[in-house]
Amino acid sequence: MKILQRKSLALVLAGTLTTQLAACGTVFYPERKGQISGRIDPVVAIANGVGLLFFIVPGVIAFAVDFATGAIYLPGGRRAELQPNATPDSLNDSLYASTGQRIDWQQDMVLVEALGSADEAQQRLIASR
Repeated sequence: MKILQRKSLALVLAGTLTTQLAACGTVFYPERKGQISGRIDPVVAIANGVGLLFFIVPGVIAFAVDFATGAIYLPGGRRAELQPNATPDSLNDSLYASTGQRIDWQQDMVLVEALGSADEAQQRLIASR
């Protein structure tokens, strides 16, 4: 009877350690792998934190794996960066690849301007609100 209890306890402990070493974000949201940065998902952070409460080393490993793979970040944390030699045609191609729609740059409501810096673009966006 005592041998059965030890084997059961060892099996439960091995299963728990295995799931903690796999990292919660990687298990819960495998589609998030590859993200570079963004806002941290509180569900994943709390689940990894529970691992820290029970087993320090597997909890630290779970956090390390989730940060390394990017699975701890909420989706949509990408930043848009403009190429220095962007043209309306290259922007149209990029937008079509992302959304499946093209922009008619000849419309009266479309204003195309060259801006000197990202700060100037931000100021113009704030002023247009």
